[in-house]
Amino acid sequence: MLLQGPNPHKIHPLENYPHLVFLKNIITHPNIEVGDYTYYDDTLDPYNFEKNVLYHFDFIGDKLIIGKFCAIACGAKFIMNGANHEITPISTFPFGIFGNGWQKINEGVDLTEKYPNKGNTVIGNDVWIGHDATLMPGVKVGNGAVIASKSVVTRDVPDYAIVGGNPAQVIRMRFNEDAIERLLGIAWWNWSAEKITEHLHLINSINLDELETVAHNK
Repeated sequence: MLLQGPNPHKIHPLENYPHLVFLKNIITHPNIEVGDYTYYDDTLDPYNFEKNVLYHFDFIGDKLIIGKFCAIACGAKFIMNGANHEITPISTFPFGIFGNGWQKINEGVDLTEKYPNKGNTVIGNDVWIGHDATLMPGVKVGNGAVIASKSVVTRDVPDYAIVGGNPAQVIRMRFNEDAIERLLGIAWWNWSAEKITEHLHLINSINLDELETVAHNK
């Protein structure tokens, strides 16, 4: 039988390494979406992942969307919009959540408008997120990007950029603009498992010309 890669529906794709999981298979929160083959590696417990998606309150409705073939290291944290406080009024204190008469501050208002909301947090495909990196609400991380360990990502990350620091800045681009445009057109992560397996060496090479030829061959 010809093997066509690991089963994306398996929780532990590495039999002897229980700290690594194909993430989508352990997600329980309805507003977290994860693509095939994206993995999370946690040296303590990979089921900690959702505990690191912080301030993710149902009434806000924001989503964490993660693409395919991403590698997420231990301790990566995703701060969601529920962490935001109003800064226009005199006080930033969230009076309404404590009730006991203070809930009147929320009467007749749309909570999704009252409290700052930067939208969904979206991670592209083939993204590597390093150890203890933190992503702030509403950031968009492009395909093929790399986020260095302990970075704090406060703004969108371009496709195929390497970013690091606090706040994270672009250190360099992995490829030039022409190559990036071609890679986005190839979008190998959307290929079938069979096609990926057949052309694995090309995907893991720097031969963009040949990879592009394969992409255009149906």
